[in-house]
Amino acid sequence: MRIAMIGLGKMGANMTKRLLQGGHEVVAFDLHEEAVSAAEAAGAIGLRDLAGLPEQLPAPRVAWVMVPSGKPTESTVSQLGELFTAGDIVIDGG
Repeated sequence: MRIAMIGLGKMGANMTKRLLQGGHEVVAFDLHEEAVSAAEAAGAIGLRDLAGLPEQLPAPRVAWVMVPSGKPTESTVSQLGELFTAGDIVIDGG
């Protein structure tokens, strides 16, 4: 399975590693370049612009959001709503 992990703080980074260890492909995005680079070093596919996410995932797309609650989550989910289509899945893990 190929899944997007959005938010690579402690929880998102650890979940990315667990998914990779389980044999899944992870497309990793974070606002901080260092976090994306660390995910790439662990074996993830780094993404530096959320607008490119749809092309990285097969349909139905699955994105796991691990950003702080409140405005960061609202903003991220809103962006995904513009990028994704009917049938795609967004998991709010925060």
